[in-house]
Amino acid sequence: MATSTVILDARHLTLGYGTRAVLRDVTLTINRGEFWCLLGANGEGKTTLLHAVLGLLAPASGRLWMHAAVAARTRVGFVPQRCDLNPTLRTTVSEFVLLGLVGLRLGGTERRHRLAWALEQVGLARLSRRDYWTLSGGQRQRALVARALVRQPELLVLDEPTSGLDPSAEAALLTCLTSLNTTGGLTVVFVTHDLAMAARCASHIALFRDGIVTSGPRADVLTAANVARTFGTAIPLPAAWAEEPRDGGEPARRGR
Repeated sequence: MATSTVILDARHLTLGYGTRAVLRDVTLTINRGEFWCLLGANGEGKTTLLHAVLGLLAPASGRLWMHAAVAARTRVGFVPQRCDLNPTLRTTVSEFVLLGLVGLRLGGTERRHRLAWALEQVGLARLSRRDYWTLSGGQRQRALVARALVRQPELLVLDEPTSGLDPSAEAALLTCLTSLNTTGGLTVVFVTHDLAMAARCASHIALFRDGIVTSGPRADVLTAANVARTFGTAIPLPAAWAEEPRDGGEPARRGR
């Protein structure tokens, strides 16, 4: 039974395209303030689940329940891998971030307040008038995060946002996200291939393999056996990875 602390609850969820099922019988619960990392090889269904969460894909069967605060998606922020903005159009950082308010009816004062807050969260307040295309790769990714944050989301969904970033830019972005999660209480769902990053940042993990999702608190899910099953090879896990997750939670569950 879903409660006021639950943001998203999937029960026996099957997702796919046409007659092809990509994910089968997925059961997982995401609570407020948790930091979820979705891990698995390419083509295993991570983005398919994101599409369902974002309202772009209807369940083939089962149930995907979302709290009223996010069900209309007005309080969901999405950060893609890259930006499809036309590079020939000069766009300031502020103009780019304000694109995140599309579909919301807000007055000028509220728009300015949200813009200033979002830019401050990602450390780009001083660059608000800069051309977006003059930013470094890491700064552009933080601008993408700001574009999602300007909606003041209850749920932030990120699809491999650190892909292609150098270590310094990746560290800056992850510091920003973990601060929003631990200090601001923002619920985060983060798709990644980086096991070490997931072990460091996540409170909860979901592993994708052959249409099956194994999910739960990090310490329960991120085991050598589960990782080997997910990636098809044994990967030694440092003992520190087995520390208790930050937020506790229910035992790991495996969809069937």
